[in-house]
Amino acid sequence: MTPEEFRDHALSKPGAYPDEPWEGDLVAKVVEKIFVFGLGRDAVGVKCGANRAEADEWLLQYPDDASVMPYIGRNGWNTLAIGGTIPDEEILEAIDTSYDLIVSKLPKSKRPDQPR
Repeated sequence: MTPEEFRDHALSKPGAYPDEPWEGDLVAKVVEKIFVFGLGRDAVGVKCGANRAEADEWLLQYPDDASVMPYIGRNGWNTLAIGGTIPDEEILEAIDTSYDLIVSKLPKSKRPDQPR
């Protein structure tokens, strides 16, 4: 898949929208909370677990294509390379997981309608 296809997948989530909080850095947000960094680039930053220990599984499985995100990595955020050893389906699932983890922390009154 191309970086643009991953971008489109992220932005297809309920309530998702693109934003550019820093010049040249497109992110996907839901209710003002980022759930994917680096949209349209050759790697995406996603929340890969509720904590660092869960997110470290990606580093163990894909040492050449997964890395801890600077500054926010301690909170379970990783950078996943597109077009490397990580299968596209797993990156799609990581985007979905990141979205779900972020939405789960939102007040129920602010959560977007999600398909059941």
